[in-house]
Amino acid sequence: MKGTKGKPVYLDASQPIDKRIEDLISRMTLEEKVGQTVQYSTFQEKDEALIRQGLIGSFLNVIGAEQTNKIQKIAVEQSRLGIPLIFGLDVIHGFKTIFPIPLGIASSWEPDLAKQTASVAAAEASSEGVRWTFAPMVDIARDPRWGRIAEGAGEDPYLGSAMARSYVEGFQGNDLSKHGTLVACAKHYVAYGGAEGGRDYNTVDVSERTLRDVYLPPFEAAVKAGVGTIMSAFNDLGGVPASCNSFTLTTILRGEWGFEGFVVSDWNSIRELINHGVAATPSEAAKKAFEAGVDMDMVGGVYQTCLVQLVKDGEVSEKTLDAAVRRVLRIKFKLGLFEHPYVELGMSSKVIKRKEHVALALEAARKSIVLLKNKEPILPLKKDVKTIAVIGPLADNQPDLLGCWSFTGEPEDVVTILDGIKRKVSMKTRILYSKGCELEGTAKTEFEDATKKAKEADVAILVVGEGRFITGEASSRSTLDLPGVQDELVKTVFETGVPLVLVLVNGRPLSISWVAEHVPAILEAWHPGIQGGNAVADILFGDYNPAGRLPVTFPRTVGQVPIYYNYKNTGRPASSERWTSKYIDLPVTPLFPFGHGLSYTNFEYSNLRIVPDRIKVNGKVKVTVDIQNVGARKGDEVVQLYIRDVVASVTRPVKELKGFKRITLEPGEKRSVEFTLGLEELAFTNIDMKRVIEPGAIEVMVGKSSEDIQLKGKFEIIA
Repeated sequence: MKGTKGKPVYLDASQPIDKRIEDLISRMTLEEKVGQTVQYSTFQEKDEALIRQGLIGSFLNVIGAEQTNKIQKIAVEQSRLGIPLIFGLDVIHGFKTIFPIPLGIASSWEPDLAKQTASVAAAEASSEGVRWTFAPMVDIARDPRWGRIAEGAGEDPYLGSAMARSYVEGFQGNDLSKHGTLVACAKHYVAYGGAEGGRDYNTVDVSERTLRDVYLPPFEAAVKAGVGTIMSAFNDLGGVPASCNSFTLTTILRGEWGFEGFVVSDWNSIRELINHGVAATPSEAAKKAFEAGVDMDMVGGVYQTCLVQLVKDGEVSEKTLDAAVRRVLRIKFKLGLFEHPYVELGMSSKVIKRKEHVALALEAARKSIVLLKNKEPILPLKKDVKTIAVIGPLADNQPDLLGCWSFTGEPEDVVTILDGIKRKVSMKTRILYSKGCELEGTAKTEFEDATKKAKEADVAILVVGEGRFITGEASSRSTLDLPGVQDELVKTVFETGVPLVLVLVNGRPLSISWVAEHVPAILEAWHPGIQGGNAVADILFGDYNPAGRLPVTFPRTVGQVPIYYNYKNTGRPASSERWTSKYIDLPVTPLFPFGHGLSYTNFEYSNLRIVPDRIKVNGKVKVTVDIQNVGARKGDEVVQLYIRDVVASVTRPVKELKGFKRITLEPGEKRSVEFTLGLEELAFTNIDMKRVIEPGAIEVMVGKSSEDIQLKGKFEIIA
């Protein structure tokens, strides 16, 4: 079939995408179709022949305009049909301009910030030939032992959904064919964050109701935002591995949600079906995954070696193969790869680490930092303090401030916390530095130097936490204590009696009960990215008023895990009575609750209005509250709205986040904040496994955190 000017229809940009796809598929051999389902990692010279034959559809971990253009040229100009490749990469929280880890961005409680950072990452990565990112990770994680909690938005499906939407919008923009965009990939589908014992890659066994109400909502939000691809997860889900689970991949993802993009497996997860024990051979693994709905095999090699024969033998229908190929090609057409397969050489020098990108990295780090404690208050510090001791293995550390999944980042771009402090204080201030100990070592030989310098100082700033390779994938921990002898270092410095400020640099909640009890001021900086040192210094010395809020609960000890705010009551809710659901050797409360975070100013809540106080099941309620800055400093407040369905057909959480807004108020300023509660906020999975709104009373709680509720009210849903 010919388009305009004698071109084949699939090469005619004036034709509708669907028509171009059908024309192209009609021209493809069976082997070329299978080629579109195959992804390789990195590029080797031996791959050239496969590309010419149309047997590879995608590469990951190939970076650089010159390199991607060279490989793309083989596909476009030397293969029979000239189908372009798509180059993917894990661009998780920045490409060269590295932002705070996603758990840190979630601490901003500002979805638009996630969108902005994703947009910058897309612009930078695409300038180097990357057009597909394996992000955002939208897994809900209730167990901080799981290292990949660092890559997501924490424990809450409502906050997680808001962040998922924003990341997709940021990466993909309004038009994927425009320069500076990446097609996003929501991962890891699904419930990967529920890994048993927090051990990465481990089995997950949750009820369908929990799956639908907790783990699926961020993925559905990503789909509604137009996410182009989904990644199937490593984990077994109730006995059926996620990468061959037709219920989640086809019934829900495509059937219920209408997802039109394509599904890529996680790294080798199709071949690993053999390890799971649900497939005996690579061919059987390929058949199960493909028929369940996985369109592309990431580096496993099973589609490339088995799928052609499976189709020839009638084990997999060519109709099913065509459907998968359509989905892959649709993304390539949407990206404009058929019209613009190459990257402009030299573009990266105009885009990467631009001044405004670095400025956004500073803003993101500031907004992500959470002030956990500030007794007396000790913070903010004065810039003209005579002597400051800066101590700790993360104080003068560039690589680890980047965090996990920052492999394209460059440590030399990082402003360390020590450097940030030096830049902030007066010329007369004396800075004493001591590493104190290694991140994970057991040696205490530098303790003496640390205590000596602390005793000489007017204040000590102690920077401790986790290195970037202690968090992320394959970095599960059995303990949530500070690694190595860092906890002992904190106690040793504390015993000097010098006023002490602790800065945490980490990728997960830590159990720091002793620290929380004894150290007067604690900042949670997460892994803050390239501007981390400047951001921490801005907050330490009062040039920025902290307003980050925890997107995840901090346990008192690892024995409390899993611990999360939106738990369900039992028939014997925790109380002072003996025969109730609790530990006998710990308070029932967490160390720091979900939504917690302090400020250098104070906010007052008043005048809660709920209108109307009775609605039908398809109605909406407006909740309004007045917030006033009653302190002396300008600051941000994160207003949080929680609800509780008092009586339902199934047990419901004691509270659920259903609205939040971050607002900025000048001293004395008052503002009304309005929320709307409707179908999205009030529906849940009922006893018949249907998403409904049921009649009954709904409690409304507005406050500063999940535990610091300032105002309460209620309304009623009627039939």
